[in-house]
Amino acid sequence: MTKIEKLLFTGKTHTTFARAPSGADHGSVNLSLSSPSHPGHELTFPDVVAHPTAEQLFAGAWSSCYITAIGLVAAQKRIALPSDISVDIDVDLGQAGAEWLLRAKFEVRIPGLPQDVAEKLAHTAHEICPYSKATRGDIELDVNVVTS
Repeated sequence: MTKIEKLLFTGKTHTTFARAPSGADHGSVNLSLSSPSHPGHELTFPDVVAHPTAEQLFAGAWSSCYITAIGLVAAQKRIALPSDISVDIDVDLGQAGAEWLLRAKFEVRIPGLPQDVAEKLAHTAHEICPYSKATRGDIELDVNVVTS
């Protein structure tokens, strides 16, 4: 697999696990965005509503699907998840020569669970998450699981 040699931009997301009340719809997406900075070329648009980048949208969709997959795997294994579970995903856009590439870095926080149990949940979730399956073998992926 070709790896990024020159990093151009990173889209970041932070996703928490929220259970919808019984009978409710799936809720809405609440995006908090920050403008990418290019040293010496910071841009501000005070009269324009911030728009997410493609990398932020992709990371947000992937993290939403992935954290749901963790919940499904935990339910199947009858493992109670803590209320403060979260997933941070950075999706990097970069180049290797003339080739444009993506890379994803996951930080999965499942406080209070034994490390081996949390890692098994995180890796099994990648097996069933449609975004993880769609990108398998095409995007460099790093997963860090934190239980403290």
